[in-house]
Amino acid sequence: MESIKLYMKENQLLVLESTTYPGTTEEEIIPLIKNNNFKVGKNYFVGYSPEREDPGNKNYSTKTIPKVVSGFTSNCLEITKTLYDQIVDQTVPVSSPRVAEMTKILENIHRAVNIGLVNELKMVADKMDIDIYEVINAASTKPFGFTPYYPGPGLGGHCIPIDPFYLTWKAKQVGIDTRFIELAGEVNTKMPEWVIDKLKKALEKRGKILKGLKILIAGVAYKKNVDDIRESPALRIIDLLQRAGAIVSYHDPFVPVLKKTRQYNFSLTSVDLNNSLINYDATLLITDHDDLDYKILIDRSELLIDTRGHYKNASMIIKA
Repeated sequence: MESIKLYMKENQLLVLESTTYPGTTEEEIIPLIKNNNFKVGKNYFVGYSPEREDPGNKNYSTKTIPKVVSGFTSNCLEITKTLYDQIVDQTVPVSSPRVAEMTKILENIHRAVNIGLVNELKMVADKMDIDIYEVINAASTKPFGFTPYYPGPGLGGHCIPIDPFYLTWKAKQVGIDTRFIELAGEVNTKMPEWVIDKLKKALEKRGKILKGLKILIAGVAYKKNVDDIRESPALRIIDLLQRAGAIVSYHDPFVPVLKKTRQYNFSLTSVDLNNSLINYDATLLITDHDDLDYKILIDRSELLIDTRGHYKNASMIIKA
């Protein structure tokens, strides 16, 4: 807002699309507009329309994903809706920016909480010697009242691991503790440690410890078929492995070099499995890209830790 002040003029429409806590538009943007002597809804217009995207999903585009739109006044809403009606197939007007902001937060919390739930159930099922993926697939045959979510090595990306806590912060201001959100965050954050623990136990059965072993990480992007490593659980897993003294390599067709992130700075580049003669003591499948060579992953490793449920049962595959 500070950076665009010099370019503001009458009859502009300003739309915030960032995911944020309910009240941001009203509490942060509107005062700055008014301080510049504009009258919101009369000679300056403000809307909120949260970004909706699913990187790597070829079934939906910006145009085909319905767009929630809102405005600070009825005039603001009308103009905001008119703008997006030229861009997307369907707009979904709501009564206020606060409703639109809460809508976006709900969408992300819905995923975070349900992924946290299924990650917790994965650990329970593992102790009971039950294949959680078989359970989910069976439950998915119910034509109502169930939506499948799948466990993994933790949450990644710039949205799901972070955005729910915007609401947690705001909720505390009105005296509410968001226990579901915080508990889901705790469960999802602990998943990398769970994966490492499964690896250690599998190695112990083979009379090995992590120190000095050659470990391959298959996939470092936060989700399949994208090149985004922000908040990827693979980074935490690499860090834990290196701290334990393992010699870590990675392969990811979408990420040729691991660049510095907010927390980590690894000097690693993706290895070429086709040209590599290295046999790894263990491979961890972290990101299940469609074009990974899953046969080579098995052929080059004595032990494979599958965090995505890609492989069927085999003696050298451990599901984590």
